[in-house]
Amino acid sequence: MQQRIAVIVTATLISAMLAGPILARVPNRPAQTKDYLSEEEADKIRDARFPPEKIKLYVAFAEDRLNKFEYELGRNVQERRRSEILNGLLNGFAGCVDDAADQIALAQEKHVDIREALKLMQTKDKAFLEILQKYDKDGTELDTYRETLEDAIEGTKDALSDIEDAQKEMQAPPVRRKQ
Repeated sequence: MQQRIAVIVTATLISAMLAGPILARVPNRPAQTKDYLSEEEADKIRDARFPPEKIKLYVAFAEDRLNKFEYELGRNVQERRRSEILNGLLNGFAGCVDDAADQIALAQEKHVDIREALKLMQTKDKAFLEILQKYDKDGTELDTYRETLEDAIEGTKDALSDIEDAQKEMQAPPVRRKQ
């Protein structure tokens, strides 16, 4: 009897282990969302069909997190989770900037025109960098979020570099001549 139970348990475990990879390939499963995006934001990203739309969304989400970060720093509230909130907002900001930069590479692979989105991203990222560097010099409670802030600054600089590289690589659209 015990031997029969052991065989059943073993067979069940083996079946579960084999089914895991199969279930991972099921196409109808919802896509995994980034942990720093809300469900609504993730839906907007999924609904955006082309890299320029996604870049604009990621830039808007990054701006939202930076605004919330500034708001939180301006509040004179003693919260237990304050450090966690500030670091979470900066991590979310950096994630959005990184994902927007990833869309640049994707657009280049697919030969999608992203000039307008790049201009927006470049303008916003320069403004973001100024704000981040201001907090790096004399931010309140800097010790609680210094490392995350440095990562956000580095990520923003990298994104600006990616933008410049992409702008150099893009060719001007062909000029149509009248016949």
